[in-house]
Formats: sequence, structure tokens, C-alpha cells
Amino acid sequence: MKRLTNKHIVLGVTGSIAAYKSADLVRKLVAAGAEVRVIMTPSATEFITPLTMQAVSGNPVHQALLDEEAEAGMGHIQLARWADLVLIAPASADSLSRLVHGRGDTLLGAVCLAASSPLAVAPAMNQAMWKDPATQENVATLKERGLHVLGPAEGEQACGDTGPGRMLEPDDLAREVETLFDTGTLAGVKVMVTAGPTQEAIDPVRFISNRSSGKMGYALAEAAAEAGAEVLLISGPTSLQTPDRVQRVDVRSAEQMYDAVHSDVEGYNIFIGAAAVADYRPIEAKASKIKKDSDTMSLEMGKTEDILASVSALKHRPYMVGFAAETDELEANARKKLEAKRLDIVAANQVGEDAEGKPLGFESDENTLTVFWQGGSEAFPYMSKSQLARALIELIASRYRNEHNIIRPESFG
Repeated sequence: MKRLTNKHIVLGVTGSIAAYKSADLVRKLVAAGAEVRVIMTPSATEFITPLTMQAVSGNPVHQALLDEEAEAGMGHIQLARWADLVLIAPASADSLSRLVHGRGDTLLGAVCLAASSPLAVAPAMNQAMWKDPATQENVATLKERGLHVLGPAEGEQACGDTGPGRMLEPDDLAREVETLFDTGTLAGVKVMVTAGPTQEAIDPVRFISNRSSGKMGYALAEAAAEAGAEVLLISGPTSLQTPDRVQRVDVRSAEQMYDAVHSDVEGYNIFIGAAAVADYRPIEAKASKIKKDSDTMSLEMGKTEDILASVSALKHRPYMVGFAAETDELEANARKKLEAKRLDIVAANQVGEDAEGKPLGFESDENTLTVFWQGGSEAFPYMSKSQLARALIELIASRYRNEHNIIRPESFG
């Protein structure tokens, strides 16, 4: 699987001769699996055309702060929510100054202010401009705020000077972007994740299942791997690709998932039960297809194995993270599950449909979560499931380290 598969990258292009490299950078990012949406400042369009960037990205180029075609005209909010990373390449001296001062009078500036995702800049300017104390102070300020500064490189410049200030080459930038998603917060930790639905057989052609797509569980497995963990993903039936650096075991029924989990779980440090495991299954699956020869059909159902509770009851149990998909009384039901199954953390989300009929939780690429633990909680706003997964993994890693008195190595940032 490509290292940037399913990653959403907003690429900001500012006014610099290095803008000609941005088209190749988009190609490299797309080839690595990312989806890229480009924002161009007015000065950037003097160096390279929006049509070029649209052709290489496969998406319309964004330029206007107030977009009449966007929902409520707030295109910057939509882009900010969509982004897993905002990368400005090239980042001119002027754009660095604007970031420092929080300027929001352009689309790119507004997206940077509104985004909760990481921000990165690839500086590109004359060597004297790069060395100027004002630029160096701006760069230092951005680093202090947690922005990633990629480069610049040294070499011959368009003006004829030689020195620091060249934007990194597209190949180098693409590799740098890949590493930005690797946090190291779970280095040396083994994580087991369950994901997707289960299918409980009625007869050889029919089964009972649910609306889980598996997207959240797969995103969590990917985020855990990016955090440095050794990850085993036990998956019910889905059409999703196995995340990079993740070992996957496929199962179909709740019983098969139970067996797969218990065959290896005592060797893991963290267990994340994100699968939507069936609560009941037909007591007897028919050996032959049931014929439609009556107006009604009755099925006798029995409870399935409770995977979360059984893992939590182990003598040497892992750190337990469960999920609660609720249609009402979210907090009350989530905290009840936290207590009943002796979980360390439960992540709760509303399921069903919103006022416009859009799915909540299941069958959606976005979601919200409220995470509960003994004595605390944290709410994550509406965002993509990949962003949610990374935020949740960071919370899990932090609480796991605190509970086990593990000091995070300085190299992890």
C-alpha cells in the first residue's frame, strides 16, 4: 500500500519562481496515494497557471476566500476540515510573515488559521531574503508553534545568487511529507485492532449483519502504525485495503473474530475494539437455502461472544479501548459500557441520520467522537475519520504512557 494512501493534502502555492516545481510535487504526492487540493495566491498565478495545477491534481484549484459554490460560501472551513496536512510549497518570505501574524485575508491564510491538521512550509526565496533577521525570526516563531519547516536547500538560484533558499526538490519534499505522519508515540507497543462488521449466517446465501464499513477501525490501525506500533488488524468483511505496515487477519462471524482475538491477544499492550460485532446470531444456520414459501419467517437468535468483556477479564489484559455507537443518551450509555466491561477508554459516537438524511457514524467518511474515561472526557469535532483516528491514537498513547509511567523519548518530539 502507498505511504500516503487516503491522506488529504491541501497544497498552498505562493508567489515564487519555485512555483514551477509545485506541479511536479503534486504528481509525486498523488503517486504516493494522496488526494491533493491546491490553493493558489494571486501572485502564484503569475508564475504557473491554475489550469496546470488542476490538471495534475485532478481537482479544481481554489483561489477565492469567499466561494459562492461552497457550502454557505465558507470554502476555507470546508478545506480546513478536509485537510490531513496543509503544506505551503513554495512558501515565500511574505507568506511566512503572514503566517506569523495570523493574517486571514486570503484563502490560504484563512485555511491555515482554521485547520486543526499539521501545517508545513517549504521556504523558497533569495539567499539574502532567507538570511535576513526578520525571516529567521519568523521561521523560529513558526517552529516554536509546531509548524514543520522543510528545507530550504542550498544551491544556485534563479537570480544568479548561490546559497540557502532553494525550495526542496519535489522528490525530497514528498519523502518529507510521508515522515510527517509518523509520530513515534507508540514505538515499541503492540496494538490489536478489530474492525468492520460481522456476518452471522442464516443459510448458505443469507446472513445478518450491520451497516459498519470498517473505515474507523482501519483508520485507527493505520494511525497506530504511523505512531510506531506493531499492529494486528482483525477485520470482518470489508472492501478496504490493508493499511501500510499493518498485519491483517480476515474473519467473517463473531465467533471467528472471538477466536482470532483470543489466539494472540495476551501478547499485546493495547486492544482497540472498533468492530461492530453482532450481538445476536441465528442459533441454527440452515444447511440449505430457505425457500420463500410462506409470508413470514421466524429466527431463533442467541447471544454472540462478548469480545470486549472477555478480553478485559483476562488476568494479564491489555489496555482496553472500546467503542459505543448510540442513537440516544450518548454519555449515559457510553459510561455504562465503560463500567460494565471494565474499559480504560470508550469512544462514543452518534449513529443514524442527521436532519438532512446523511449517515452519522456508519457509512460515512466523517464523524465526531466523545471519549470517556474514569474521571474525564474529551470531545473531538466533526472531521474525517483519518483525522479522528490520529487524534484518538494520540490520546490513547498519552493515557497509556501515563498509566504505565512510560516517559516519552525526546526523539518522538
